[in-house]
Amino acid sequence: MIRRSSLVSLLIVGAVGIIGSLTPSAQTAPAPEDVAAGMRIYRQKADCQACHGWAADGRKMDSQMPDGANLRATKLNRDKLIMAIKCGIPGKSMPAFDRLAYSDGRCYGMKQADLQKLGSTMPDPAATLQPREIEQVADFLFAKVVGKGPMNHAACVEYFGSDVETCKEFPN
Repeated sequence: MIRRSSLVSLLIVGAVGIIGSLTPSAQTAPAPEDVAAGMRIYRQKADCQACHGWAADGRKMDSQMPDGANLRATKLNRDKLIMAIKCGIPGKSMPAFDRLAYSDGRCYGMKQADLQKLGSTMPDPAATLQPREIEQVADFLFAKVVGKGPMNHAACVEYFGSDVETCKEFPN
């Protein structure tokens, strides 16, 4: 025989489960502090701007660095972008930012020996990133860059959060 308190608990758990299943599974917007952290990592720690440009439009900051993709026009979804940051792109100039990237098959199912068989080497990243930092870079890119169109004055101000000196190169 089921006690009344057990029955009430069971009904509550069931109701919560039903309500939870009705909630849309759309990804929530990243926290502003994660977007800001991702921008700092992009610009400083990982130095992504050296190849992709400060605006992530492929206009690199350092002529000695390889040409990076225009991330404003990328067709990669969030998972694929995270994979590209974490694992780099073998045969291209995109480094792997996960320090264990090719140690255990986590990247494209390949290990260091597989890269060597292909005659491919991965460039060294400016720094390695923790998984959370890689996600913060992706949060930043999807909040401020991917699908946002070419950089203009309004986009520059939105990108930096204020009308900084750099934005003056774009007419109002």
